[in-house]
Amino acid sequence: MYPEDMIAPMRAELTDNGFEGVADPVAMEAVINQTDGTVLVVINSVCGCAAGSARPGVMKALAASDKKPDQLITAFAGNDIDAVKKARELMLPFPPSSPCMALFKGGEIVHMLERHHIEGRSADMLADNLAGAFASHCG
Repeated sequence: MYPEDMIAPMRAELTDNGFEGVADPVAMEAVINQTDGTVLVVINSVCGCAAGSARPGVMKALAASDKKPDQLITAFAGNDIDAVKKARELMLPFPPSSPCMALFKGGEIVHMLERHHIEGRSADMLADNLAGAFASHCG
């Protein structure tokens, strides 16, 4: 587990921009499975690719997209352990990775960006990928 004061700015990068922080596994499952429409789940992390491309990429995608997910939620790998575990169960068959981003529609995963899709890619590339997913799946 990371010291909360160390990860607070990394959490805030998402929660200050419309994401709801979810630390409880029951709440994680409820939001994903009971939301009409779409839910974007971002599993946040301390790694360089989260800072350099994942968080900036998702912010750019949301800013540039006409169609957006109905709900934005996030949990922090290494700290929100039970919530992340539940999210990863709901992301199967994709293996656990962090950071990662999953778009759910009606409780079903419709788009996934795993860590290997994030590493080595720019924030603009991720934003384009996510914006395409939002255009295809969001109302």
